[in-house]
Amino acid sequence: MSVIFSTDKSKLDLDKIQKYISNESYWGEGRTLEEVKITIDNSFCFGLYTENGAQIAFSRVVTDHILFAYLMDVIVFTEFQGKGYGKQLVECIMTNELLKKVKTIALKTKDAHSLYERYGFKKVGDSEFWMSIDKIKL
Repeated sequence: MSVIFSTDKSKLDLDKIQKYISNESYWGEGRTLEEVKITIDNSFCFGLYTENGAQIAFSRVVTDHILFAYLMDVIVFTEFQGKGYGKQLVECIMTNELLKKVKTIALKTKDAHSLYERYGFKKVGDSEFWMSIDKIKL
């Protein structure tokens, strides 16, 4: 299936995003629609869609656009899981011109380390959850 990638927040299905995060994710249990709206308003957002406009996946990045970015709420809706859409979403995010310039990109994951490793993320210290790409050499 051909997919469409967009950073246009007006295309996001807020109800679908909120229901997934609140009811199906391990990190956002109970997040309200109002909270989801606020997080989206204050983030650089990414959506993946079918040709007819149905939302397949969502993620957001909190960033200063130069030094640091935090990749958050990476989700592929249940009916689309297992078809490679998560890889497509992360690929689109990581090749975005704005984010390619950011020096450090971090994320937390409980169960998707292998997905992020293919894009250059490495575990941070002894953390079981934190991963980052750090272009700054100390």
